[in-house]
Amino acid sequence: MNLSKCNRKLKKRFGEKVTAALENNSIVLRGQLERWSEVVAACQIAAKKYSTTHVVNDITCPEAAKSSMRLPSLQDTALDGAAPDVLVIGGGISGASIARELTRWQLDILLVEKEADLALQASGRNDGEVHPGIDLGKGSLKHKYIRRANRMFGDICKDLDVEFHRIGQYVLFNKNALKPLIRAYCMWRKNHDGIEDTKLISGKALKAREPHLQPDTKFAIWNPSAGVVCPYGLTIAYAENAVQNGAHVSLNTAVLSMRVEDDKIISVTTNRGTLYPKLVINAAGVFAEEIAKMAQDRFYSIHPRRGTNSIMDKKTGAFMHSIATVKDLSIHGKTHSKGGGVMQTAHGNLLVGPDAVETYEKENTETHPESIRTVFNKQTQTLPALAQRDIITYFTGVRAPTFEEDYIIEPGRRTSNLIHCAGIQSPGLTTAPAVAEDVAQMAVQKLSERAAIRRNPAFNPIRKGIPVLREMDDAAREALIRQNPDYGVIVCRCEEISKGEILDALHAPICVPTVDGIKKRIRPGMGRCQGGFCSPLVTKIIADFLGVPLSDVRKSASASVITYGKTKEGGGTE
Repeated sequence: MNLSKCNRKLKKRFGEKVTAALENNSIVLRGQLERWSEVVAACQIAAKKYSTTHVVNDITCPEAAKSSMRLPSLQDTALDGAAPDVLVIGGGISGASIARELTRWQLDILLVEKEADLALQASGRNDGEVHPGIDLGKGSLKHKYIRRANRMFGDICKDLDVEFHRIGQYVLFNKNALKPLIRAYCMWRKNHDGIEDTKLISGKALKAREPHLQPDTKFAIWNPSAGVVCPYGLTIAYAENAVQNGAHVSLNTAVLSMRVEDDKIISVTTNRGTLYPKLVINAAGVFAEEIAKMAQDRFYSIHPRRGTNSIMDKKTGAFMHSIATVKDLSIHGKTHSKGGGVMQTAHGNLLVGPDAVETYEKENTETHPESIRTVFNKQTQTLPALAQRDIITYFTGVRAPTFEEDYIIEPGRRTSNLIHCAGIQSPGLTTAPAVAEDVAQMAVQKLSERAAIRRNPAFNPIRKGIPVLREMDDAAREALIRQNPDYGVIVCRCEEISKGEILDALHAPICVPTVDGIKKRIRPGMGRCQGGFCSPLVTKIIADFLGVPLSDVRKSASASVITYGKTKEGGGTE
């Protein structure tokens, strides 16, 4: 945007409170506004969609007084002095997939994640849709990666032993008057934007496929390439395969500061010691801007955006077997936009959501009742059989968009040994396999400037997951139980999880011996009772495995205490 024009718009909206200036090829906004919604509005005035001239937000806002990043309580020197070839910051889908791709070369790779497990933020708090790209026009990095990555999912999930289903996506319309416009839109998306599987089907054809969807549907857009995957399951699988191929993963490890000299990162200080990496990859999600600032390479800003999803009882999975949402538009409205829907997950539940709410709180994942109501009011138009009484749990994630609403995948602009993988929001899960390939290639090119980088001849892309007893036939299950009787001890009745599977998860390449860590890997506590029956049993198995009292086992992070000690048997408290 022309800077003079931008400042005129800002003055018209906010008076003299905010001004914009061009600095280091970024548009920097300064001033003071009372509410975060005003800050977002000001930055959106200055931003141009998909532009590489990014908006940097330096507006002060009392409502959004900065709170410190939540840090792990762990303090030690386990990593002090380590000098990896590549330091990957962030244990979400971006960081995990990049680390795994880097193991194709003979490199010392370290991934650090400040949380107690992988995928605890946006990568584990999204709907798991593998998008077809119908809502993405040319000109963005999202569009560049979407089709290439979508086509990769079958092979990637097969190699990593992660469940993936191409269930297709429908966008429903209930006004015949829109059909000529939507037909033209589909042709444009198919022939101009490369979304080649885009089709238009009749309401009658839709009813034959999905009889419980909106009965007044006149026609629908159909993209059969859309799919579903478990987002945290895929992230964990990527990271485990990285470890199997020689990478190192350090959880409960937060980056606190960096020393930069002559436009180069010399050292990175964490709560577990100071590191001396040759190259740093910034995949820190909502904190990517803070990492960029530490590295003296801040040229963009993140404005967090909340999204809430509800998970329904598995019995509702019979209502539909795909992904769907209704679009009720005027002829002047958008033809398609991100904004939630109903889908059958990789595990057979229905998922409803998400919404999209701007927030200044990067780590506040509490769920608000109004978000659930808003989503259900909208999505009962898609699937009238939906009922809030069938919700068994809900969750909220915080996405990490830039004001340009696109990814930042590029080397540092002022810091030479840095690569950014930032601004990753929907469809970031979908595009991760392709993005990881390109970021890994950038990293190898950077490192090759100093020394020759050789391929890893021992790289093995195959990761074998934990056996899933509930999906086996009787003969296979009986054979496994004969081999190990622990597979015959059912711990979680809702999801049919055995003690043997829990012990397998504890012996995995990345062991996270917490109740939530086991839950994310093999699903005890994911059913209708939400752990009411199995959580104490899982806790006991973990305690026995670690050789510690029950009071030492945690739900998730170190502060999430489950029990403080004995209250019976005359033992007093521990």
